[in-house]
Amino acid sequence: MKQREKKHYENEFKQRIVRLHLSEGRTIKSLAEEYSISHGSVSNWIKIYRDECQVNPQSQKDYDLMSENRKLKRQLEEARKENEFLKKAAAFFAKEID
Repeated sequence: MKQREKKHYENEFKQRIVRLHLSEGRTIKSLAEEYSISHGSVSNWIKIYRDECQVNPQSQKDYDLMSENRKLKRQLEEARKENEFLKKAAAFFAKEID
């Protein structure tokens, strides 16, 4: 039986993957596929980072900033969609008035 070869990833790479997940909302599945890494590795890195946040104030601060950034990005996207809808509605009603 062939034993799996364990890959070593640099800490910077792991941090980048965790940041993409936490600040941009990327799914674990999409990150694993895009970067050719296992789903379990990504999940583990995220868990390790969250555990670190419990004991390291700077990591907790970074985590909070990433979470806030992700929330604001979602709100901005929602506002953009609402704005586009309102523009279309305004154009529709402008045609009706003429």
